[in-house]
Amino acid sequence: MPIYEYKAISAKGKATKGVLDADSPRALKERLSKDGVFLSEYIETRGGEETRRAGQQQAGSREVKFNFLQRVKLLEVAEVTRQLATLVRSGIQVTEAIGAISEQLENPLFKKVLSEVKRNVSEGSTLANAMKKHPKVFSELFVNMVASGESSGTLDVVFERLADVTEASVRLRSKLTSALVYPIIMLIMSSGIVLMMMIFVIPKITELLLNMGKKLPAPTEFLIAVSDIVRVYWWLLLILFMGGVYLFNRWRKTEKGRLKWDRWSLGFPIFGKLSRELGVARFSRTLATLLAAGVPILNALTIVQNVIGNVVLGKVVEDARNAVKEGQPIADALKKSKEFPPMVVHMIAVGEKSGQLEQMLTNVANSYEMQAEQKVTRLTAVLEPVMIVMMGLVIGFMVVAIVLPMMDMSQLNKRQ
Repeated sequence: MPIYEYKAISAKGKATKGVLDADSPRALKERLSKDGVFLSEYIETRGGEETRRAGQQQAGSREVKFNFLQRVKLLEVAEVTRQLATLVRSGIQVTEAIGAISEQLENPLFKKVLSEVKRNVSEGSTLANAMKKHPKVFSELFVNMVASGESSGTLDVVFERLADVTEASVRLRSKLTSALVYPIIMLIMSSGIVLMMMIFVIPKITELLLNMGKKLPAPTEFLIAVSDIVRVYWWLLLILFMGGVYLFNRWRKTEKGRLKWDRWSLGFPIFGKLSRELGVARFSRTLATLLAAGVPILNALTIVQNVIGNVVLGKVVEDARNAVKEGQPIADALKKSKEFPPMVVHMIAVGEKSGQLEQMLTNVANSYEMQAEQKVTRLTAVLEPVMIVMMGLVIGFMVVAIVLPMMDMSQLNKRQ
């Protein structure tokens, strides 16, 4: 069944748009007319091509395109997954469930993605393969768990677990983001204040100080020099900063650069431990979820290696996969690497011996996610006063540099 991305006008003259599936343009028009909406333009997706009507423009691909302003949030994916679990458990066919959910979505991009998924499944594709075509919406973990659910006939259970995992990821990300918002805002504001003083305030004061005709103190001369550089060469400093960021990101995307950066990030004081805890939590949560969904251990470890987010830890997971392939336990490879905390290795070893690996991994994930949240909260509490003190020192230095020559001038006047 084709999918139509349409533009229409309501009975009150208000412009509206959306995505619907229908057997033909006539059926689309009739469907909209029942809702009191009059079709003005549509894009029909059929057989891999898109054709625009009421404009006669051609587009060459049915793939859903993302742009800077359009994206599907992880929370939206979690909500849709929870709804799919409920509908599939109630006995509703997957295609009908997807269609019902897509009609209620407010995000036009996500609506179009689900419509594409529904059409592919209706044409004979598996749900996992249909979702695999949209990697920016459905992760590798998501797709593989859906594939496992389809093969075992437990899609409702898989959707439920995916919703739990996705919602937990959203909660953790939200807490980390909210904890860092205030320090980032303070850093931006303080940098802006210093920059404004350097460009607009210091030059005016400099004229007054130079007219005194007296040698200026070293702090004052340093402040004036910095102000002159910022005021005259701000464009060059901006280019150097942006160029440095670009080159750094480009280096970090290389295989050698990514390895060095990830290894350095794990060893950095304070933040390195937090990065390791988040990596361990992601490893444990993802592996536990995949095993619970019935994904074979070797496939599960391959997926974990790709989603763990750190090359160093990913190499450890790869070694663990090779060890399992040779009949050895996961815990031995993790212990040998010395990248995973001893407690985690011990719990995984106990889980393997007792046959409760999934539960042990879940416990590890819960523990390390909680530790990461607490650590971020403590770091934020420490960062706030540190940034205030640093800002005070910078402003204090600027005040001293300005006041010193004025005090010298005042003492000279008194002597005279």
